[in-house]
Amino acid sequence: MSNFFEDMQARGLVKDVSAPSQATWLKLEERLANSPITGYIGFDPTAPSLHVGSLLQVMTLVRLQRAGHRPLAVVGGGTGLIGDPSGKASERPMLDRENLEANLAGIRAQLERFLDFSGSSGAILVDNSEWLGDLNLIAFLRDIGKLFSVNQMIARDSVTQRLHDRDQGISFTEFSYALLQAYDFLHLYDRYGCELQLGGSDQWGNILDGVDLIRRMRGRPAWGMTAPLVSKADGTKFGKSEKGNVWLDPALTRPYSFFQFWINSDDADAGRYLRYFTFLSLEEIKAIEASAARHPERREAQRILAEQVTRYVHGQSVLYSVLHATTILFGGGDLRSLSESELRDAFADAPRTAIGAADLGTSRADVTSLLVRTELEPSRARARVAVTQKAISLNNEPVTTASRILGSADLLPGGFVVLRRGKRAVHVIEVKGQ
Repeated sequence: MSNFFEDMQARGLVKDVSAPSQATWLKLEERLANSPITGYIGFDPTAPSLHVGSLLQVMTLVRLQRAGHRPLAVVGGGTGLIGDPSGKASERPMLDRENLEANLAGIRAQLERFLDFSGSSGAILVDNSEWLGDLNLIAFLRDIGKLFSVNQMIARDSVTQRLHDRDQGISFTEFSYALLQAYDFLHLYDRYGCELQLGGSDQWGNILDGVDLIRRMRGRPAWGMTAPLVSKADGTKFGKSEKGNVWLDPALTRPYSFFQFWINSDDADAGRYLRYFTFLSLEEIKAIEASAARHPERREAQRILAEQVTRYVHGQSVLYSVLHATTILFGGGDLRSLSESELRDAFADAPRTAIGAADLGTSRADVTSLLVRTELEPSRARARVAVTQKAISLNNEPVTTASRILGSADLLPGGFVVLRRGKRAVHVIEVKGQ
């Protein structure tokens, strides 16, 4: 077995570790070195896909498995009907059963791509509605509820924040979430011998509740460990793009946009993200950081990060397609060499303006008018100057005359044209009614 705890610590992925409550019980790092352990992470099914914020937890289970331990993934079909208040400013909308089942199916399929479920020691995937759905309320309150201190639960930041918010407050339903998560840990301990719960640092209080519940009801040790919440150097929320969450499902976040999310990482974040989100060795990462420090203009760390994560999530063939599209787009190559799928992927997030097919070949489709209409230039006069300065391109080909008019021969596969000012300002002209 490789040293899971040592590797996580070296990568900056250890925030909190539970201490043994009895002197004769092992510390977590000692327990991990002693023999294989089963550890779990819960995934909240509030959407049909995991996002890049969830990816850190997925990779934690993969690291655990690669170190010779057994990962257990819990999808919250039971707790998902309630919603975890941790880190939330307001109560989540209740999911109906149909949407919940769709979300569970999507998340299961994604987890099965990353973890190895084969063999007697393979990963385990369970839905906590299997046991939470059959709970007897009176028995649960008598056997489990009596072991929890309301005073301690109220003192938690996730609860205190909501208690003092008069507009939102916190419902009893959400308040009970911590008890159910602790019960999950107890059930997994009894059923699978699961001794370790992992998660983000916002789950620390809930994890300790489970550790304590196992100690009090079974008289045996269990352990908890959290990773720091991922942050960005500029203070903005990690995992968000201009269009919202960056999803692992390529139907929700196209692979080209996924790749661009990582390649646009700040220099101050790139090295940390390489430690968090790749399986490169620490020696390799340090060498990349040293090279990037010598030549920051090459953005080598971001490129390697984007390639590594895109390959891991979407596969080598998709990465090849993304790299091919990137080379064409930013290297000034022939856009017609890209497939319709690659083009749609590459320009999915670009601003769009629609014109009718009947406009092609007419004054309504002249380049200077379109530059103003798309707000790439403020006026036709400025647009003509930009053309003479060779700052305007159409489908990566320079526009040489201000009287240039779009025609049907300019259409790329998929029925659109790419208008660009300089290297970065891009606008898609979508032709309707062909």
